[in-house]
Order: sequence, then structure tokens, then C-alpha cells
Amino acid sequence: MPVNRISPGALNKIIEGQLRAKTTCIIKFYSNGCHLCHNLKEYYEGVADDYPEVHFFAFNVGDDPSVEKRLKFSGVPSIVMIKTGTSTPKIRSLADPEDPNKETWFRVSDIKNFIEKEK
Repeated sequence: MPVNRISPGALNKIIEGQLRAKTTCIIKFYSNGCHLCHNLKEYYEGVADDYPEVHFFAFNVGDDPSVEKRLKFSGVPSIVMIKTGTSTPKIRSLADPEDPNKETWFRVSDIKNFIEKEK
């Protein structure tokens, strides 16, 4: 499954419960100036290929800096799962790893374990 860049408007619709279809979305929040975010890209895309039933997105926090506070995460890269289909979507954030990867911050196993635990 490809990773698509999501617009602020589309992200707001998901967060605000306007998406009535029951689905799981994984969103990687990144910044253009973050080397960890850029290094994580290929691995994140690989994880997306392993979960064809899940929608994977990427969102540049520069497009809406308030998103960190609204979704209660701090810094990038951050990965958030949103389950839609109700007026109050279920939103979960992947916790920072105890031993972050120096090149990508998250490891593939961190992301996969998060998806398996929360889906």
C-alpha cells in the first residue's frame, strides 16, 4: 500500500470524526529539516507494504504546527494511529523508543508492534 501525503484539511476530517468509513490510518508526522524523518521514510514505506488493509499517510508538521498539541505528541518523527468510523475516532501515538535508532529514531519492529497491538 502506498504512503500518501495528507493535507491539513483531510487530516482535520479524520481527527474530527467526519470520516464515517471504518478504517485504520497510520500517520507519520515529519519535518523537512529532520534527518531522522527522511531516513525513516523507506522503512515506513516498507511497513505500509506489509499492511494492505491499513491506510498510511505522511504529514508535514510545517503545514499545521498546531497538530502536535492537538494530537498530544512532541517532536518528529512521530507516528499516530487513528481508527475512524465513529464520531469520536480512537487516536493512539507510538511512544518514543527506550533505545532510539540513531539514524531513524523508530525501528521497523517498533512500528509493526504498535500496529499489531492497537489494530
